[in-house]
Amino acid sequence: MTGSWWATSSWRPSPSAEVLVKVVLAGGSGALGRRLAGDLAAGGHEVVVLTRRLRDGSLARQVRWDGVTPGDWVGELEGASVVNLAGELVDRPPTPANVGLLTHSRVAPTRALVEASRRVGTVRSWVQASTLAIHGDAGETVVDDDAPPADGPPQMAGVARAWEAALGGAVAADGVTVLRTSVVLDAGTPALDRLLLLTRWGLGGRVGSGRQWVSWIHVEDWLRVVQWCLGTSPEPEARPLRGVLVASSPNPVRNAELMATLRRVTRRPPAPPTQAWGVRWGARILRTDPALGLTGRQGRPRRLLAAGFRFRHPHLEPALRDLLGR
Repeated sequence: MTGSWWATSSWRPSPSAEVLVKVVLAGGSGALGRRLAGDLAAGGHEVVVLTRRLRDGSLARQVRWDGVTPGDWVGELEGASVVNLAGELVDRPPTPANVGLLTHSRVAPTRALVEASRRVGTVRSWVQASTLAIHGDAGETVVDDDAPPADGPPQMAGVARAWEAALGGAVAADGVTVLRTSVVLDAGTPALDRLLLLTRWGLGGRVGSGRQWVSWIHVEDWLRVVQWCLGTSPEPEARPLRGVLVASSPNPVRNAELMATLRRVTRRPPAPPTQAWGVRWGARILRTDPALGLTGRQGRPRRLLAAGFRFRHPHLEPALRDLLGR
């Protein structure tokens, strides 16, 4: 993503944290979307979830869309803030078909939202989901908000680059934030459940070399970051941040430390390492992408820290204990 189209915003945070806003949420039926909808609704904000299928038990008002074309839902954007989380789960084999699926499931909804934003008078602010995986396998490089995207692999950097590019630099909103989010840790979600399952199976040793960096963020901190960006946070020091923003704990860990911490928290004994060939073989059985375990990024949330954002869960072990009730 290039240019400074987000930096010329005339929008400013409201003078009162009590001001309530309307938030239109795409991708609100996923794990993070449901969490965010509940968090915003608990604060008294009006939440509208754009969805292909209406679901029971939603805390938000649901409006149908096809995720591809502007429709009757366009008017919901007038005067609202937009959060775009739409996209299929990345936990699948890295085949050309899956790369195409992951790309389309992100690009098409983003383009539809951009087109819709041009048809209404005012969109208050826009939070666009992205991923720290846009930096591919970064090795020992420190990845912050200004780090350039990598060229591959296709299922990581390729999909993420297309996702961000779908904004096109022409979204009609007063302020845009692109959140390059690390692995969000939350109980009962695929990322943490997969790690816990491997640990219970006695496969909780390091993966590959164990030196690959794992960037992560506790779901509570992720929710707070989004609310900062929307201008809906009740925290007095909160202020919206625009442009590219790394949403990650300030303390990434190496894979070996991640697995050792998981074993300690779940009270599992030491486990042998899983060699890279074993990860690739196991990924075939589990129908996942071996690069999720064998590659890494050392994310650093420089802009968040400079803005005064204080992580409530900056360290891995206390974060896991909080999430797992240990």
